[in-house]
Amino acid sequence: MIAYDLQCAAGHSFEGWFEDEKAYREQKKKDLIACPVCNDTNVARLPSTFAIKTSQPAAISHQQQTQLAQLGKSIVDYVEKNFEDVGCDFAKEALKIHYGVTEPKNIRGVSSAEEEKILKKEGVQFFKLPISTPPDTDS
Repeated sequence: MIAYDLQCAAGHSFEGWFEDEKAYREQKKKDLIACPVCNDTNVARLPSTFAIKTSQPAAISHQQQTQLAQLGKSIVDYVEKNFEDVGCDFAKEALKIHYGVTEPKNIRGVSSAEEEKILKKEGVQFFKLPISTPPDTDS
C-alpha cells in the first residue's frame, strides 16, 4: 500500500491510499479519485515528505531541544494573542463563521471528536494544536 497527499482543483487537500503507483494512475485516468469535500475529480498529487525509520533514533542536541521549546512557546504565544478563545463553543462558532452568520475571525477552543467529524463533513478547515498547560502551582 502507498499513501499519497492529494489536492483537488479547489484547493482541498486529502490523503489517498492505493495498492501501488499503477493503481493510482489507473484510478486517476478513470476519474475514480474524488475530493471528499467537493467531489471534484480534477485531483493532483502533492509533494510529500517521508521518513525512513532507522534502528537507532537520531539524538537531539540540547541546543536543538531548547530551540524546539522556544519555537513551541512562540507558537502558543502567537495563538493566545491573535485568536479569540471560544472555549467549548469552538465547533458552533466555526460553523457560524463558515456559513457567514458571524464575521470571519481567528478563533481557538476545544472540540469533541464528534464535533470535529461534523466540521470536516461541513467543509470547515481547522487544525489541532496540542498545547500543554503548565501545572497549577497555587496549591
